[in-house]
This record gives sequence, structure tokens and C-alpha cells, in this order.
Amino acid sequence: MTDSRKVLVVDDDLKLRQLLCRYLNENGFEVDAAEDGREMDQKLSSFAADLIVLDLMLPGEDGLSIARRLQNSSEIPIIILSAKGDEMDRIAGLEIGADDYLSKPFNPRELLARIQSVLKRTGKIREDQQESLKQNKIVFGPFLMDLDSHILSREGETIALTSGEFELLRHLASRPNHVLSREQLLDFLDDGVEGAFDRSIDVRITRIRKKIESNPQAPEYIQTVRGVGYRFTLEL
Repeated sequence: MTDSRKVLVVDDDLKLRQLLCRYLNENGFEVDAAEDGREMDQKLSSFAADLIVLDLMLPGEDGLSIARRLQNSSEIPIIILSAKGDEMDRIAGLEIGADDYLSKPFNPRELLARIQSVLKRTGKIREDQQESLKQNKIVFGPFLMDLDSHILSREGETIALTSGEFELLRHLASRPNHVLSREQLLDFLDDGVEGAFDRSIDVRITRIRKKIESNPQAPEYIQTVRGVGYRFTLEL
């Protein structure tokens, strides 16, 4: 790689830190490491990380708290590591906005593949988002969402969406590759529907899928994250 991407590994296991630093460096990455959140903050002041590999079980501030803090203060992609193997940890990490999750023990080659995938995906997404924001539009696949006119079109042909469907799709598409819970989506919509509940989100998602997915039973864009909610996926 002529332009090395920078990865910061945050884990209190010294041997694992050393192994990952060596392995990722051998595969073209510039790597630094920290044993806890405090050292991570110090490193980030001088090391402009493109991605953070973050263990959940850390001394002092735990990984979920660190991930939450990072999501509120930066756009650095995060891959979470956990030895617990607890489904709730995975769900909590994705809800916070982590870009991927890997359970220990793992093969370093799998982590490398996930790092490359996340960097490729998020790098292109940010470029697209910046351009889209200038025009107040969202582009995905053959679709164009014009946020000023509230029109969704495919190759120039308008697709009929209700105002609620448009707003739901807008919130999902403007946060690509992040998991949003049904509760979050209800809060975003805040459309004043008395007695609105989780199932109403599911019904709207079903209707939207029928309009934008080539196969609503195997959706390309709006994917279900079991037990959590939905993720708008852009595969590059």
C-alpha cells in the first residue's frame, strides 16, 4: 500500500496487541496500540487513526463506554472485539454504532478482512455523503432521494412513497451501515401517531422494501438485524 491506512488497537492483552500490530504492519497498515481508554486518548492526539480495533473488556472505562464516546465525538470506524461471546454485547456494540464485531478467539486474517471491508465501505460512504449533502440529495444504487422535493426516483422515474415511508427511508439511508433500533426510528419519525409502536416500523419497512428491493425477501438495502432493528447497507 503506497498510502498506509492507520489502525489503532485498543486491548489490555499485551501479547495480542503485539501480534496484531505486527500482523497488520506486515499487511501494509501503520499501526499503534493502547492498553486502555486513557492511553487511547493520548495516542489519538498525535495518531490520526483511520480505524480503531476496540476490546470491550478493558480496565477502567469499558469498551462500550469508549465506543459511545467516540461515536459522539468523531467519525472513526470501530471494530469491536469481545471474549465474552455474549449476544447482548454484540447487540449493544452495534446499537452504539460500531461498524463491525468480532468474537475472541479469532484468526488475524479474519480481522484483516473486516478492517479492509470497513475502511473501503466507510471511506466511500463519507465521500458520497459529503457530495450528497452539498446537493441535499442521497444516492444509493440506481436511486436518488431529493430531500428538498421529497421525491424518490429510480433512473428518472418517480417511486410513490408516503411521507412516513420517505422519512423512514431518509433516516436509514443517511446513516448507512449503522444499526438503528425500532425505538430510535420511532423517535426519529416522531410523527405524532397515537399508539405508535415497534410493529409500525416493521410494516413500513415491508412496504418500502416492496418498492426499492429487487427481492424483498432477500433485501439488498434494508437489512434486518435480529433482536436489534434495521441497517441500511451499501456494499461497495
